[in-house]
Amino acid sequence: MNRKPLRRIAFGLLIATAATLLLAGPAWSDTGSGTGSATGSAESLSASGSAAIPLPSTHGVGALAAATSQTGKPYEWGGTGPFTWDCSGLVQWAFRQVGVNIPRTTWEQAKAGANVPLFALSPGDVVVLNTDASHVGIYAGFGQIFNAYDWGHPVGLSPLREFDIYTIRRF
Repeated sequence: MNRKPLRRIAFGLLIATAATLLLAGPAWSDTGSGTGSATGSAESLSASGSAAIPLPSTHGVGALAAATSQTGKPYEWGGTGPFTWDCSGLVQWAFRQVGVNIPRTTWEQAKAGANVPLFALSPGDVVVLNTDASHVGIYAGFGQIFNAYDWGHPVGLSPLREFDIYTIRRF
């Protein structure tokens, strides 16, 4: 019996659970603080305290879980699965698994969805990378991006710090 698909599913569930806990983290830290209003503080990010912080996407967390099921598969430029992937093909496929249709290329993905500021980056957000928007992945939390990186690098995690962020999109 081939255990690779079971390992991929287990890994995907682990990542999805970790992402869910990360997303719930700020709510836990706000309960019972009794500190009153944050109006005008650095925490509110506006003088009036009315700045809207984009809510994390449940579709994004689901897409991240789907993408992690492809861990270890090879990179191929233009690859759209199921045996090989390129970066934007993997992201498009992962979101399609949760019912969200997004464009095929990184440049198109960079213009779709809702813009997210860096301070609000959450697991499941699509991060378009490099100064020319030539790479894309799904933020996995803990400073990691889940992506189909390049020839010789199987689909998996890469440190976000190794890239320049072009834009962050939420679907």
